[in-house]
Amino acid sequence: MDYELVFCIINKGFADNVMTVVREAGARGGTIINARGTAREEAEKMFGIAISPEKEIVLVIIEKELKDNVLKTIYDNCGLSTPGQGIVFTLPVDDVLGLNPIDLPKE
Repeated sequence: MDYELVFCIINKGFADNVMTVVREAGARGGTIINARGTAREEAEKMFGIAISPEKEIVLVIIEKELKDNVLKTIYDNCGLSTPGQGIVFTLPVDDVLGLNPIDLPKE
């Protein structure tokens, strides 16, 4: 099975919102990391919006076929036009170890 790693960088305090919509889109769980943005002044000038330097990063490994739905769901509910001002992207995953086989979908 092919997997993707979803990265969502969002204002602090909104990671639980991301996890809620990701689960609704078919993912099982994720990891939340506290972070700090560094391009605040440049981004504020470029986008014309106030940007909080305190961030959270949500990482979720998903099955590749869920990718489009998960990205759209996150962006619609937690994207730049929301208070969370989230951005989301994915990277391909070559190998996965440690996922519980019981949780994996049947082929």
